[in-house]
Amino acid sequence: MSEVPVSIPSLLRPRQAGMHGKVTNIELFFDLVFVYAVTQLSHTLLRDLSLFGALHVLLLFLAVWWVWIFTGWITNWLDPERLAVRLLLLALMFAGLLLSTALPEAFGVHGLMFAGAYVFMQVGRSCFMLWALRHSPLAARRNFHRITTWLVVSGVLWIYGGLITGEARLACWTIALAIEYLGPAMFFYVPGLGRSSTSEWDVEGGHMAERCSLFVIIALGESVVVTGSSFAEGARTLDAWMAFVIAFVGCVAMWWIYFDIGAERGSRSIRESTDPGRTARLGYTYLHLLIVAGIVVGAVGDELSVSHPHAVADAAQVAVLIGGPALYLLGNALFKMTVNHTRFPLSHLVGLALLLVLLIPAPRLSVLSLAALTTLWLVVAAAWETLSLRNLRRELYEAESH
Repeated sequence: MSEVPVSIPSLLRPRQAGMHGKVTNIELFFDLVFVYAVTQLSHTLLRDLSLFGALHVLLLFLAVWWVWIFTGWITNWLDPERLAVRLLLLALMFAGLLLSTALPEAFGVHGLMFAGAYVFMQVGRSCFMLWALRHSPLAARRNFHRITTWLVVSGVLWIYGGLITGEARLACWTIALAIEYLGPAMFFYVPGLGRSSTSEWDVEGGHMAERCSLFVIIALGESVVVTGSSFAEGARTLDAWMAFVIAFVGCVAMWWIYFDIGAERGSRSIRESTDPGRTARLGYTYLHLLIVAGIVVGAVGDELSVSHPHAVADAAQVAVLIGGPALYLLGNALFKMTVNHTRFPLSHLVGLALLLVLLIPAPRLSVLSLAALTTLWLVVAAAWETLSLRNLRRELYEAESH
């Protein structure tokens, strides 16, 4: 008797023409870990505003973003409603929680815990993808052979860095992170296996856009938590009230700059792109980290303004109070320019110029005054863009209505 072939259910996300997959509850549950991670990063930076402290937090932030965005890519392809994929996300969630708890002492006693959790998430998730694609075409499997190779190489450096201390750990982890960030830019080239192409990274654009916009919400949520906690713990003085209102208005301005029309335009652009993998690589994988970094640094500035409104801003505080909004505007401008194929937004350029001008009087201003001025420039940029794009907003609304 001939053997009847057994149909093996696919773990890949089903796709339908003209529709995009929605973010599932298990993906949102997984993201909860990164609410905590963002909180840990902002508090770690606040505790040490030195140059080395900032470098440490920068490296940790880049690692946190990278492990999250790589998971976003994977869940863009895999179907989170399948049991095996859910178990993967829950395992990654547990490792992410360990990674988050290790962040404040990642350059201290918890270096190996941080590195181990990070490597487990990166390499383990990639190996799972190889298993999920075992019956897929060779091109898809080769793509993840290359990606896994790059992650294994960097993983050795992450683990070794966790075993050593001091500046040697920083150097080792910097090299490991550079390898990972160069991977997509180099199309994960591996001798003997060649290189990938963006056509092999055929993402579902609407889902990718929604995932990244949700991470922006996570980061903005951290800003709200920091502001509320600092205000709740302090005295209800007039200055505290002013700092509280300024921080809230700044958070609203950040939300407006990204979500008023930018997020929807980006989603529409990647959904209609002939090469969504290329758009996802630059616009969502690389450029969104500037947006999120700006929010994280801005949250630290909010806590400074609520906790120490009268203090004259020192160099580190000036860097935080101006750098956060500047990073955010720059990231949004580059993102919008890239995905929409337009010029650098004039509203954002003016906002950046006004922030740079603040560097002149900043050393003589109080933390509260500087926070008020940076918030004002964010509001100016948001209002300018809203007015300049009012016709486009009407067109988008009419298109959605039909």
